[in-house]
Amino acid sequence: MLTVNEIFFSIQGEGTRAGRPSAFLRLTGCPLRCVWCDTAYAFHEGSRQSEDSVLATLEALPCRLVTLTGGEPLSQPDAFSFITRLADAGWEVVVETSGHVLLDRLDPRAVAIMDVKTPGSGEDHRMEWRNVGLLKPNDEVKFVIAHRADYEWARDVVRERRLLERCVVLFSPVHGEVPAGDLGRWILGDGLGVRLQVQLHKYLWPGALRGV
Repeated sequence: MLTVNEIFFSIQGEGTRAGRPSAFLRLTGCPLRCVWCDTAYAFHEGSRQSEDSVLATLEALPCRLVTLTGGEPLSQPDAFSFITRLADAGWEVVVETSGHVLLDRLDPRAVAIMDVKTPGSGEDHRMEWRNVGLLKPNDEVKFVIAHRADYEWARDVVRERRLLERCVVLFSPVHGEVPAGDLGRWILGDGLGVRLQVQLHKYLWPGALRGV
């Protein structure tokens, strides 16, 4: 059984798959409370559904890419076995995770998009740093940047932990707080080999809070 907040079909707005149609499975619950969180409705809202029911809903959608998100999808222990079931069924599985939950049980066929929480999130002390050693070359690491101090902190983490040798690293400005152009100039100024991203769905459907 899974506690499901919503299932929907949309355009992936982040990561190296940005722009691709994707099924989204948003699970309920998250142990973190990032100050800029835009999905706080997923902290508690949801209904218990069987894995068969969830899979049937996903199978009815016209794609084979599925993104598990939250909240924190891996805060539900049953999510790990369900991810394996999706991979067994031939789905391309992407898991958006906060970096707080240890990834040692995640099926290696799934792609982890792992946040590293910056100080501006208010939750940087909750990071599970052992996850860095579990990253695969096809995984991705994301830093959400709220201000210049966040950028400098993230830049130093990327360098000190040699993250670019492990996988793609994404820097994303907090929407409406940090101009993407400013973040781009900081990256260029430091010659940092990260990828700048914006939340594409917020430009495609401005003001939409759910189902995107």
